[in-house]
Amino acid sequence: MRTIVCLKRVPDTETRIRIDASGVRIDTAGVKYVISPYDEYAIELALRAKEGVGKGEVDLVTFGDASAQEALRKGLAMGADSALLLTGEPDMDGLATAKTLAAELKGSDATVILFGVRAADDDQQQVGPMFATLTDRACVTGVSTFTIEDNTATCHREVEGGTEVVEVGLPAVLTITKGPHEPRLASLKGIMAAKKKPLVEKPAQAHPSRVRVLALREPAIRPAGRIVGQGPDAVPELVRLLREEAKVI
Repeated sequence: MRTIVCLKRVPDTETRIRIDASGVRIDTAGVKYVISPYDEYAIELALRAKEGVGKGEVDLVTFGDASAQEALRKGLAMGADSALLLTGEPDMDGLATAKTLAAELKGSDATVILFGVRAADDDQQQVGPMFATLTDRACVTGVSTFTIEDNTATCHREVEGGTEVVEVGLPAVLTITKGPHEPRLASLKGIMAAKKKPLVEKPAQAHPSRVRVLALREPAIRPAGRIVGQGPDAVPELVRLLREEAKVI
């Protein structure tokens, strides 16, 4: 069994983001980058699937510049077997990214190809399903756990009030969300082993972007709260404000 995990390098979710002077990009000075959290869940499920059958291979792929090597090395330290960096300049066009990945992986013999359900930076939730369509593979989104038996993947999706079970024929594309299994931490042994695992760089097949960022803006500052009184005596004033100022009742 061969599993490919497509991951993305994103700013750490705890990093304070600043907009640069151009107004259309973030200021990357001092920004820490990490594997997008949902992609880490995808790596964990890929490793568990490999461990479940007792054999197989987990390969990582990303599209970006040379700095993305750091994210790939972390995935290798977690337990993946090899990594591929498609060098280029991805942007906000999810379809262009999906086409780039499809150009490289369309003929792959991978049993399953995994994506995080969404990237932590742009939150588009597009690339996985688009890639599946471009490569003519079945796709299940929002998968929290899955198992593989014979030529079928049994996927569990958390829905309101319960769990939905979906069976899909292989090969398939799955987009992974947070589930019961937290991504493992890389051990010292894994970190040392990652230095010897293959990490290949090759130019990505470029696809023109059809998306242009016009502007980035900071979120609006929330107004300070107001105290209108204490206890039951404050209720009439609160109701008046909700009706006349907030206009929510």
